[in-house]
Amino acid sequence: MTKHTEHGHDGHHGQPQGHGHAAHGHGHDAGDFDWGVLGPMLEQEGELSLGQYGEAARWIAGLPAAPEVRRVLDIGSGPGVITCLLAEVFPEAEVIAVDGTPALLERARARAERLGLGDRVRTLRAELPGDLDKLEEADLIWAGNSLHHMGDQRGVLAGFAGVLRPGGAVALVEGGLSTRQLPRDIGIGRPGLEARLDALSADWFADMRVALPDAKRETEDWSALFGAVGLEPQGTRSFLLDLPAPLSARAREHVVSSFARQREALTDRLTAEDIVVLDRLLDPADPAGLHRRDDVFVLAARTVHVAGRGR
Repeated sequence: MTKHTEHGHDGHHGQPQGHGHAAHGHGHDAGDFDWGVLGPMLEQEGELSLGQYGEAARWIAGLPAAPEVRRVLDIGSGPGVITCLLAEVFPEAEVIAVDGTPALLERARARAERLGLGDRVRTLRAELPGDLDKLEEADLIWAGNSLHHMGDQRGVLAGFAGVLRPGGAVALVEGGLSTRQLPRDIGIGRPGLEARLDALSADWFADMRVALPDAKRETEDWSALFGAVGLEPQGTRSFLLDLPAPLSARAREHVVSSFARQREALTDRLTAEDIVVLDRLLDPADPAGLHRRDDVFVLAARTVHVAGRGR
């Protein structure tokens, strides 16, 4: 169960550039990844987005129909950055990090201990959707950029609805706007590099969805899907991540990692010209590269959809 990236902290669909760690894996066997390397990267990405997701969690807590939150499930928790954030926003709640990768759950446990949250944060190893029956009842289910990594999204939502306590809510982080990290014209190659990467990533995402076990195509009308599983839509809102230039060293490192992942994942789809440009951007010695440019930024919007179970 991996891909939460650290929640969304990815392209608007959790495409190759994104973090998203899902509750089942990145569409690969967990053995395909070196989580000792990826774990710290996912944790760093999550930390960059804490302001964005903190605002989202506080919005949920303040909704008119918000339940009294005593237990939270963080689906596709990854290394637990958002898990711990949820524990801070809901101080009376037990928060359970749900993921399928033991190394990431260990990071979540360690983070909770470091932050003094160890008495309220637990972990649960589960591969969704197969392990839906392992989920405990909850007042809030947070699924950050993880539902789209499950073939039967309607079926998984129905499973979430089945473990909600009366008055409980599901919060989906799905959609938003694609991340932008460079100007349209960067002075090398053809202008519009990130727009072309978006188009290739959309194709990648469609192929990923089709290849998932039990994949079913759904119109991404989340309110309608909530209604189809007996949940009442309570609100939708988008939250901005805005890190202007000049970036901190940590944020710049995140941007470099993001482009490196796209370069690797989209190699077979990229034009020769764009490969040359990406290689220059990733070259630490190139004056036009990401390591040296002073116009690199991070701008993204993530959309949160909330629905509740009647009391």
